[in-house]
Amino acid sequence: MNRIASAYLTFSAIALSMWSVPAAAQIRIGVDIAVTGPAAAIGAPTKNAILLWPKEIAGQKVEYIILDDASDPTNAVRNARKLVSEEKVDLIVGPNTTPAALAMLEVAAAAETPMVALAASASIVEPQDAKRAWVFKLPQNDSHMATILTQHMADNGIKTVAFIGFADAYGDSWWREFSHLAELRKIKVVAGERYNRNDTSVTGQILKIMSAQPDAVLIAASATPAVLPQKTLVERGYKGRIYQTHGIATADFLKVGGKDVEGTFFPTGPAVVAKQLPASNPVRKTALDFTRRYEAVYGADTMTQFAADAWGAYMLVANAVPQALKSGQPGTRQFRAALRNALENTHDLTIPQGVVNMNPKDHVGLDQRSRVMGRIVNNKFTYAYGG
Repeated sequence: MNRIASAYLTFSAIALSMWSVPAAAQIRIGVDIAVTGPAAAIGAPTKNAILLWPKEIAGQKVEYIILDDASDPTNAVRNARKLVSEEKVDLIVGPNTTPAALAMLEVAAAAETPMVALAASASIVEPQDAKRAWVFKLPQNDSHMATILTQHMADNGIKTVAFIGFADAYGDSWWREFSHLAELRKIKVVAGERYNRNDTSVTGQILKIMSAQPDAVLIAASATPAVLPQKTLVERGYKGRIYQTHGIATADFLKVGGKDVEGTFFPTGPAVVAKQLPASNPVRKTALDFTRRYEAVYGADTMTQFAADAWGAYMLVANAVPQALKSGQPGTRQFRAALRNALENTHDLTIPQGVVNMNPKDHVGLDQRSRVMGRIVNNKFTYAYGG
């Protein structure tokens, strides 16, 4: 009996010792994207890229919690609150629409949880204040894209241009940046129209634009809703040059647009046309590496602006995690704060869309190496200019 009791006590001590050793902390990353709704064409390749993210960073296991906001800012806020309060995530990636990203700013700041947005408008991270201190952004600022776009217009003799864009923060940002740069390049904006992402007709707006007889039209929209104004222009017989923004670079845009979008010029991240970039382009190797990885799983010519942005988000986080781990364990306030600081101090990190150099006043960190001009040729996105 004494031997049995002794053995029992020994087993109990070992078991207690095992139970008292804390399990290695797991990094939890929450993702909010638009898998359904008007922005689904953006969300689909974003999710595809996220599914390729490694399940371990710096020796730490990582869990990804992916939620769909259905392209609705209200849903995005609800998802953000769920991620920080119930899922206890260390970081949020997304959303990938500007209205949703702006709506989520306060949630990220209140929870002191870093957020890496996949939407484009500079207003997501500018001006830097208490809310935006916790927010970073992958896509290039609209100002970067508008710079090369207006340069292309000026170089090709465009003197007058009309604008039609989303009636939301995306359209607002593009109108602000484009109209300013067009004026500097002596390009006269002769019409400015807006429409909603879920509109089914823009005939009235297009008739006003055509009456102004512009040399070119800029459509400031994204995903498949960007097709509508262009189809209407073509149907009405417009013969001038048509420009779109970097928000169109999805396979669904090409599928829905068909012959009506042939010849379109657009600014884009270099990853979208990685195979055609000049050998001298500084991000060509990184962009090609990801293109091969992505297309090995999803098929040839499936690379998009949004898939590349999502992979860039992973690279940004993977670069920051080792530094953050020196200050705290995942799941703690200290780790989240250290992760924010590490993101803010990212230097010379080459991602598929450019080279990142962040600082306390710049939570994007991209420069002219982050964009080129593309053109749709034979229903494919092709390299046209720059870089």
